[in-house]
Parts: sequence; C-alpha cells; structure tokens
Amino acid sequence: MKTLDTYIIKKFLGTFFLTLALILLIAIVFDIVEKLEDFMNDKIPVWEIITEYYINFIPYFAALFGPLILFVAVMFFTARMALRSEIIAILNSGITFHRLLVPYFIASLLITALNIYANHWVIPDANKKRLAFTDAHVGYTPHNPDENIHMQVARNEFMYMENFNVGDSSGYKFSYEKFNNGKLNYKIRADRVLWNAKNKKWDLKNYAERFNDTISESLRFGKDTMVQYNFVPDDLKRDEHAMETLNATELNARITELQMRGADDVTFYQIEKYKRTSFPFAIPILTLIAVSLASRKVRGGIGLHIGLGIAISFTYILFLQFSQTFATNGNLPAVIGVWIPNLIFAIIAVFLYRLAPK
Repeated sequence: MKTLDTYIIKKFLGTFFLTLALILLIAIVFDIVEKLEDFMNDKIPVWEIITEYYINFIPYFAALFGPLILFVAVMFFTARMALRSEIIAILNSGITFHRLLVPYFIASLLITALNIYANHWVIPDANKKRLAFTDAHVGYTPHNPDENIHMQVARNEFMYMENFNVGDSSGYKFSYEKFNNGKLNYKIRADRVLWNAKNKKWDLKNYAERFNDTISESLRFGKDTMVQYNFVPDDLKRDEHAMETLNATELNARITELQMRGADDVTFYQIEKYKRTSFPFAIPILTLIAVSLASRKVRGGIGLHIGLGIAISFTYILFLQFSQTFATNGNLPAVIGVWIPNLIFAIIAVFLYRLAPK
C-alpha cells in the first residue's frame, strides 16, 4: 500500500506543479504583452521588473487559481490511469475505492494547508511589493467612495459627508456629531470641507456650530475654520486592492476599525478574510469530484474528462461570484456567502462519489 500511496502522491503533486508552471508561464507572457508599453515608457530595468513585480506576481496568481488548476490536473492524471486500466487493476486487487482516495486526500490537504498559510501571510506581503510597483509604473487610482458617507471616527463621535472627491480631497455637506450618554451635545455642519495636508487638518467652509449641555444651547456661525479630526482622506478612499496587502493580523485590525466606524465597506474586508480560508478548502472537495468522475474508463480517451473538469471549474467560479455578490449587496453574512459554494460542491462531491466505480 505504501508503494501505491507514493505512486499516486507523486503523480498528484507532479502533475499539479507541472500544470501550474505551464499556466503561470502563459499568464506571465500575457501580462508582459499587456504591460510592455508601460515598462518601456518608464525605462524600467529588466532585473527590477523580475524581482519587484514578477517574483511577487507568481505566488499571487498561483494562490488565486491553484485550486482550479489542481482540479484539472487531478482529472487529467486520474483519467490517464483509468484509460490504462490502472484503476481497474487496483480495485480488482482488493483495494477499495475508499482506500484509493487516501493518497489523494493526503496530497490535497498538504496543498490546502500551504494555500491557507500563503493566503494569510505570504500573498499579502507579495501584494504590497507587486501593487507598489504597479502604482508607480502602471498606475492605479482608488475609486471614489459611494455618496452619503457615514463613519464612526471615535467612541460616540460620528461623521457624515454627502460626497467626497478623491482628486482634490474635498467633500460637500459635511457634519460632525458628538454624543454623551446617547444625547447629542455637539454638532458642526459645513457646506464644504477641504483637507489641508500641511497642517493635517480639515478646513471647513460656511459652517454652523451647535453646543448643547444639560442647561443651555448655543449656536455659532462662521465662514472658515480649521479643525483636526480622527480621520484623513485615505480613510475615505475605496481602494479595491488595499485589502489584498493586509496579512491576517492587519486584516482583523482593519475590520475591527471599520466596524467601530460603522463603515459601509466592512463587508468587502470580511469577505476577503473568510475567502482566504474557504477557497483553499475547495481543494479536497474538487479532488473528490475529480477522482469520482475521472476514475471511470470511458470511450474516446481523456478529452471528455478534461472538458468536464474545465466546465465544473467555471461553474464553481460562477457560484463563488454569485455568493459574494449576495453577501456584499444583500443581507447574507460574509462568512456564509463565501462558504456556500464549498457546501454546494461538497454535496455534489458526495453524490458523485456514490456513483463512482467501486
């Protein structure tokens, strides 16, 4: 049995890493073609492109598409074993199909563990360098946040802005409120706010300031005043790639901060957090599906298995995108949204396992 386990594990890992290397090579070629003009315009040394960008591009791409590449690789080498009647010989020797799956799961769980560690720690550090290089030489501009920005900036302190312009760091229809034991005791409103980078303060235009205490209330108006608040323009930018650069500790701290502020985009960070674990767990699920489908010998060679594997891979991606959309725009909790595809495909995997040749 050890000989059989070693044989399958070598086949598993060898085919996976060879397929991954080929796909990475193709992805790098396409990426070079896409960015070649930017590289040439900035006259970037080849060594800098390799060490600062592509060395960090490889782990990002491998972790992103690794589970799906692994699925196709397992379909491929298992179908070849079935075509050469190796699966039939193994089952006829008295080894059960359940026992045949053991080396598959050993290899798949090893890759799952490596993928989880990479997603939480290795990939974010690589993304910091990769995205910094892209911002410097290719360019990326964070999107303006949605209108009607609500944010809790400190305990019992809240900010509202009708809209904010990332380009000039200015906002309109601004208000800032302080509460004490649930009662509003201070509020300031301004038609426009502008960030003063030199003083690290906000310049308020045409403002009205209201003070409340337990006895009296006062109101004050002014044309221009400068105030320091517990938020800066970067806190108002929606940088879709920022979360990709945060390791597990930094991501948890960011989620806590956004929840305290009541930020609308906290769901995006929660999805990123849970996806880093749920996506690698697709590896053993897809492995079971691949073995159950490819272990049956069929006429016409392995072409049918490869085509079926690619179709299932795209179906999984489709389910993943749907569930993330529901979690982002609906009331579906982020942790449930990112795990739904795994749950659905786990049920499919069990069903196909029961139909597999025993």
